[in-house]
Amino acid sequence: MRILVERDVFADAVAWTARALPLRPTVPVLAGMRLHATADELTLSSFDYDVSAQARIPISGQVPGSALVSGRLLAEISRSLPGQPVSISAEGGRAVLTCGSATFSLLTMPEDEYPALPTMPGVSGTVGSDAFATAVSQTAVAAGRDDTLPTLTGVRIEIEGDLLTLISTDRYRLAVRELRWNPVLPDMSAAVLIPAKALTDTARSLTTAAEVSIALGLPGGESSSVDSSQPPPGLPGTAIYAGNYGGDGMVGFEASGRRTTTRLLSGEFPRYRSLLPSVVNATAEVPTSLLIESVRRVALVAERNSAVRFSFTSGQLSLEAGTGDEAQADEVVEATSFDGDDLTIAFNPTYLLDGLTAIDSDTTRIAFTEPGKPALLTGKPAPDGSTDYRYLLMPFRMNS
Repeated sequence: MRILVERDVFADAVAWTARALPLRPTVPVLAGMRLHATADELTLSSFDYDVSAQARIPISGQVPGSALVSGRLLAEISRSLPGQPVSISAEGGRAVLTCGSATFSLLTMPEDEYPALPTMPGVSGTVGSDAFATAVSQTAVAAGRDDTLPTLTGVRIEIEGDLLTLISTDRYRLAVRELRWNPVLPDMSAAVLIPAKALTDTARSLTTAAEVSIALGLPGGESSSVDSSQPPPGLPGTAIYAGNYGGDGMVGFEASGRRTTTRLLSGEFPRYRSLLPSVVNATAEVPTSLLIESVRRVALVAERNSAVRFSFTSGQLSLEAGTGDEAQADEVVEATSFDGDDLTIAFNPTYLLDGLTAIDSDTTRIAFTEPGKPALLTGKPAPDGSTDYRYLLMPFRMNS
């Protein structure tokens, strides 16, 4: 192999492909990044058996060929190169990279031991890249971090026609975001569960293109079934949704010459629709930025796993944190619209801030049902009462 490529294009493609390199590879070759050159294109690939990444860039190819080199070392080298064209050649167990006066000689790995990357499923539809990245960030914030409950570490994507619904929960909060997309089949119906970290990294990295293609591969062509098992602790009344996501099920994303796939999660996911309140007893509207700043200030004195208390009265919201034996803080937010009887409730400030910062509206609406029940945070509703983002948050139990 002997090729010539633009430095910035090469460094950007290497950095993107390195996303899928495993931190602790189960076999040495998985730490490698494969470079495969044709006459006019270089494909860079990485794979850890769960996530794959490919990037294609234009080159001036003198001799087509391929090489497998240490991916992380190549990423470090590529971002430190001077701003000149990069020459890459591979022969005799070494790959030589030259840029200006700098030359690097890298040992190659045995390509015949490198696994074949999964085949991309057929494209299911396209969605605006910025809108999709925003929707993913708004929902993934509520995904669980506990690896002993792997299903809750994912973001569920439901497809009904031209509507995408993204959902995640860690049992103490629930985030739901709806957005429109362009399906290949107008009556398409499917549901998949994608690891939240992989989905977040992918959505964020594909915003350079106007649209992202989404490809779904469901094992056996099946989607889901309902299990009447007992609900997990946390959000009350949770039924269990069992998705058939095991086997070889995967999802793929592609944009601007970049392609990535990830294996779908299997297991059970909470059936969330019954948790979202249809009737509320009280509502409050507060300027979003003002509320975020106030919660951050008051939470400075809140000990780990302690709450910030909210007291709602007509036209006023009081925030408090700390106890008599600790540091204390309180703040009053004026000009708050509140419709309902006086109410006191407490929230985990970190979880609350996660929801508030995800709301894309200058006004946050908080809806309450009964004392001790979850509160629903949304942006200011549209004239028809609808909202595309909902964040359901369990309150702290306060001592009487």
